[in-house]
Amino acid sequence: MPSIIDKTVFGEPSRGLALVYLCGALLLAGQQGYYVIVERATPFYAGLFLIAGMALFGIAESLPKPRRGAAGVMRLTALVVLVSMLVIMIVTPELLTN
Repeated sequence: MPSIIDKTVFGEPSRGLALVYLCGALLLAGQQGYYVIVERATPFYAGLFLIAGMALFGIAESLPKPRRGAAGVMRLTALVVLVSMLVIMIVTPELLTN
């Protein structure tokens, strides 16, 4: 009997979620680029973690069904990126917030 984690992480990719995650990453990247280039602001490093995590999730969800193993590895990598952002925010928040 497969576990919930196995079904969730290594399950079949969903094309609808891929579009949501990739569009979200693109919007966040555009916002980050606008503030850094046009407004001359310092980059918001937590936003970079969010962009990377959402892009990894989006790529994982856009892979074809036979590539479920690779999609699972990419989902786990995205989770590691997002959890590491949370850990950094708890331990040393000045690294992310400037």
